[in-house]
Amino acid sequence: MRQIHLAAQLPGIHNVTVWSDHRSESQIAIDSFVRLARTVERGKFDFFFLAEGLRLREHKGQVYDLDIAGRPENLTVLSALAAVTTHLGLAATVNATYNEPYEVARRFATLDHLSGGRAAWNVVTSHDAFTGENFRRGGFLPEADRYSRAAEFLSVARVLWDSWAADDLRADAASGVFARAGAGRFAHRGRHFDIAGRFTTPPGPQGRPVIIQSGESDAGREFAASEAEVVFSKHNRLDAARDFYRDVKRRLATYGRSPDDLLILPTANAVVADTDAEAAAYADEIARDLVSPRTAIAHLEAVWGRDLSAYDPEGPLPGIEPQDDAHFLKGHSVFRRDRAATARQWRRLAAERGLSIRELVIEVGGRPTFVGSPRTVADAIDHFVQTEGADGFVLVPHLTPGGLDDVVDRVVPLLQEKGSFRADYTGTTLRNHLGRHSGTTRRAVNEQKESPA
Repeated sequence: MRQIHLAAQLPGIHNVTVWSDHRSESQIAIDSFVRLARTVERGKFDFFFLAEGLRLREHKGQVYDLDIAGRPENLTVLSALAAVTTHLGLAATVNATYNEPYEVARRFATLDHLSGGRAAWNVVTSHDAFTGENFRRGGFLPEADRYSRAAEFLSVARVLWDSWAADDLRADAASGVFARAGAGRFAHRGRHFDIAGRFTTPPGPQGRPVIIQSGESDAGREFAASEAEVVFSKHNRLDAARDFYRDVKRRLATYGRSPDDLLILPTANAVVADTDAEAAAYADEIARDLVSPRTAIAHLEAVWGRDLSAYDPEGPLPGIEPQDDAHFLKGHSVFRRDRAATARQWRRLAAERGLSIRELVIEVGGRPTFVGSPRTVADAIDHFVQTEGADGFVLVPHLTPGGLDDVVDRVVPLLQEKGSFRADYTGTTLRNHLGRHSGTTRRAVNEQKESPA
């Protein structure tokens, strides 16, 4: 029986949280992060994930206020969570376009130390000059260059993490002072980076953090197949998910890897109630709360690239064609390509099913993934994984911070009864939870702890 991997995300962008619900609490206070992290650790989830936004998005010249403004920097938050959790993995998105390898490698090595070996890095790239305006270099890189930089960035980070040789770690373990002549020495010369020096931070218990990737393009899939250990996917409908799963897994052989070397975890959400009918009614309520009339028009404008505020969100789609206006939407990655094709697809769906603007936006992006009684949801999650649609899921709650309580308290026990989800953690590091292979550096650290020279 295939084992299910579960993770949780507290989102920071997009309209995935029902802010207006009376049970919704702060999206940025540390108490919200702590409560959700402790909840999913009680549920034996693999890891807790935080995304990153490097600039506030804009819509028609104004800050896009469907996003959460003021979200604290994610590695800082995860460092705080390391002190109030014991087993839960801690995963952060850090951008490889607008950061430097030395700093990022040091921060993740530090998080791995603070957490006892639970750090993970979601490696992403940025596509737009709008975000680049916040950085000295500015501008942006073509997609091929973004991924070549990301691959070299990750390669340099690995050089840094591995720069503390096994002999240095064993010899200095007794004193706890890592200052031997060769320790931390590194040098790299490549297309994007030319650095040399000494890395200040010895590797944590994992040696290297777990590497996560979330690209959907062909270049992103190749990068995942060559470098990643976990892939986030947006494909949470079974047919599309299976196609993505097969495509990415088949690419692994090119890089000498097996299908088990990479876990594919789509983002998903769940609505749980006592009966299927109650859950369906609640899911409809959530969908309409997530896609308000104003939100529906904003999503439509993201595709059409023009002001559609005069249109009735409960009425039909506009008959006008989309246009590409570089100044209309800034910082949005969704729908940035081939708006005309997306508009044609949406028109076909709306015509076939008689959908209004708001109903269409709900249909294409606002429906919960799993809806039903605890048994129905558990069976659906298990079927999805057992039939190779995914290796598990990154669950995104529609309420902060209590949106996964029902999953942990009512669905997880049923998955444990099936034998497809762990009854308890069997190790202390994130690599243990994921079943990932350990590197030579991590073995050296274990030797350092167990039998210092």
